[in-house]
Formats: sequence, C-alpha cells, structure tokens
Amino acid sequence: MSAPAAALRAAGRVLATAGVAADAVRRLRRLGDDAGRDDRALCLRDAARRLLGSHGIEVHVAGPLPEGPALLASNHVSWIDPLVVASVLACVPVSKGEVAAWPVVGPLAAALGVLFIVRGDAASGVAVMRAARRILEDGLPVLNFPEGTTTAGSDVREFHRGLFAVARRAGAPVVPVALAYQPAHLSWTGDQAFLPHWLRVAALPRARVAVRFGAPLSPRALDGAAGLADATRARVVDLLGA
Repeated sequence: MSAPAAALRAAGRVLATAGVAADAVRRLRRLGDDAGRDDRALCLRDAARRLLGSHGIEVHVAGPLPEGPALLASNHVSWIDPLVVASVLACVPVSKGEVAAWPVVGPLAAALGVLFIVRGDAASGVAVMRAARRILEDGLPVLNFPEGTTTAGSDVREFHRGLFAVARRAGAPVVPVALAYQPAHLSWTGDQAFLPHWLRVAALPRARVAVRFGAPLSPRALDGAAGLADATRARVVDLLGA
C-alpha cells in the first residue's frame, strides 16, 4: 500500500464521515423533540452501517439476533465496537465518559442516545444503571462492554457485574457477543490517541470483523449478578474460540 494512496483514501473517508454525521444531525432535527429512544437507536444503526461501509469494514454476523429487550455483553477491542454491534442491531450503547468530550463525535453520540459512564464516579454509574433499566423496560437492547477497557482481542478480562444486576432486576436476557477483527491491529488499546488510530484505520483498503451472538442467558438462572457475569464471560470466550 503506497503512502500517497493510503493518505488519499483516509482523506476521502474523513470527508465521508463528515457527510454521515451531517445526515444524522439533519435526521434528528426532522424527528425533533418527538424522537424517542427507538428512533435514535435506528438513526445510530443506519449511521453506523454507512460509516463502516465507507471505511471498507466488512461485518460478518453469526448466531441468533435477539428480539426485544436484552443486555448485549461484548468483549471490547476498539472504539469501532459500538458501531459494529449497532450496525447489526438497533440498540443503546454504553460508552466511557471520555468519548462525550471528543469534538463532533461526543455531541453526536449523545444526540443518538449513547449512555456515558465516568469510570470511578459512583453517581455516574448509578445514573447509567437507572437509565439502562428504563431502556430495557421500554423494550430496547442495551449494549455493554463489561471488561471496562479494551484489549488486543486475544483474551477477555473479568466482567464487571453492574449492568448484569440491572438485567436481573429488569428480567431481561443477557446475550453474549464476541468480536474478532482482521487485521488484528485494528485493536485500540493502552494510551493510543483516537485520531491517529482512526486515520490508520481509514487508510486501510479493507478490514473485516466477525460478530458472533450467543444464545441468551436467563437473567435469574444463575447465582446473582456475579454468577451471571462470569457465565456470560465464559460464553464470550467460547464464541471467540469458535
């Protein structure tokens, strides 16, 4: 891949991203104050599909897609993860609070219904858990990355139990989700800055991500939220091995 061709490709995709964002804003404005969570989730789904398509990221899906409310619990590899899952299934993602401060991306994500949680802030955690329960009770899936941070994709860290307790209280099934990228360096870990990583992704000719949905787990079939979190993590590990 020549440097000029890669730079030209990245520039074109940056412009395409601006176009997708502008279209999403116009759609939200047309919906106005009447836009509900389901409207915003559908808008996010359509924008995510366009963004991934414009970046040459092919999404390959396996496993049964859930219908109705569910807690989607996925391994976490990259900032791309919420776009990948949301492109397949209209849902409300939970994202780290830092994303809310990103230029353009943060305000747009908030307008599209993304929930932001500030790590280490108990009040933020409680607010997100309450919002997630309302969303599940309203019939929408909530997308969570219970590792709490990204990995290179070769392992799965312990799952935090917070939203598993919410699923139990709401009576919503938990659906394990496994994400695997090709090339593997699409992972976004450690102290990598967002913008340079995005430009590297945008410069690639094509990329591929496999999304595997597992069978839903009953929220009350296991011993508490911790047991549900551990069982879901084990299922995600199995899906990655498949």
